[in-house]
Amino acid sequence: MIVQIRAKDITLNDERKAHIEAGIEKFKKYSLDITRVSVIVAAEKKGVLVEFDIHVAHTSPIVISERDDDLDAAIDIGVDRASKALRRLHDKVTNHKGTSIKDLEPVDA
Repeated sequence: MIVQIRAKDITLNDERKAHIEAGIEKFKKYSLDITRVSVIVAAEKKGVLVEFDIHVAHTSPIVISERDDDLDAAIDIGVDRASKALRRLHDKVTNHKGTSIKDLEPVDA
């Protein structure tokens, strides 16, 4: 998994980068083939914008944008929303097939 963290009009210290990377590490538990995660942190007039762009193989990318006054809060909320989207994708991938007719057993009436 390739991780890119970019800051626009804001300076990220090592603690904030570690906070973002710790959030991204949580994405591995879903056992999806995540190829790339791009994180853009940008300063706005009122607060900050944190955008997660998650590329999973064989699906369209998942893009999560979160605006907040506090950078740490925006990161936490964005990670939670991304985890929810990845969990839903994981459930969809693992449970997409129903029971086949060949697997059913005949019932005696």
